[in-house]
Amino acid sequence: MPVYEQWHLMPALLGCLELQTFAHAQFETILVDNGSTEIALPQAARNNLRVLHCETPGSYVARNRGAQCARGEWLVFTDADCRPAPEWLQTLHELAERDISGKALLAGAVQIVSDSPYPNRWEIYDLVNGIPQERYVRRGYGVTANLAARRSLFEALGGFDSARLSGGDADFCWRAGACACVPVYVSHARVDHPARKTREDVVTKARRVKGGQLTAGSRRRRLVWTLVTFLPPASRAWRLLRTKEYPLKYRLTAICVLLQMWIVEMKEAARLWGGGQAERR
Repeated sequence: MPVYEQWHLMPALLGCLELQTFAHAQFETILVDNGSTEIALPQAARNNLRVLHCETPGSYVARNRGAQCARGEWLVFTDADCRPAPEWLQTLHELAERDISGKALLAGAVQIVSDSPYPNRWEIYDLVNGIPQERYVRRGYGVTANLAARRSLFEALGGFDSARLSGGDADFCWRAGACACVPVYVSHARVDHPARKTREDVVTKARRVKGGQLTAGSRRRRLVWTLVTFLPPASRAWRLLRTKEYPLKYRLTAICVLLQMWIVEMKEAARLWGGGQAERR
């Protein structure tokens, strides 16, 4: 797990790992600090916890650093702000044991959650927008908030693209797909992700994702993403409107925030084409 200025979240994450039903002796936890100004480990840290350091900016180069030092046959990725369910590792392990091809990619569910009975508009946007891992898997990839790969496969593919600040998980899975390794959606292996509470948090993610789209790949690909950025987000708005899990009021609120983020994305695209640096958080 890469950690950049999020060490205050580690007690909650490590607490979730303590509650795993999978035998603790059968897994190790590797945290990779990615240049934080301060590192603060919980006093009651687990015996099989290791903290590594990676000064090169970027969560994917940090994940590669962790993978290089890992000892297990399987590599399981999540994020510093995620909260794995107790049966998370056990469920992934059971499916991994059935993989005789050696080419399985396991993508577990990611559930956006809020601890407030009255979420604000930024939380509502995050809740309704979600992280639709099942839909991503149908497109051939899974996000590293909940992704597992056999170590041999990871090494054969050269790991994640270290140059990427966003979108490296999709790139990795698509490269795996070219080798006939397709992701499998695992609904019962769930991690929770707290909804973003502030405009700054939502804007930061929008800028990071846009930076990943516009700073990686061929020039043609970046031009296509730029064109898409400046088109009205009609399909995304329609997807939010069709989400039946939330009341109409929430869906309309999410669409309003989406339109605000569209403006943010267009400004970010212009900034990046003007020579600006991509957001890394």
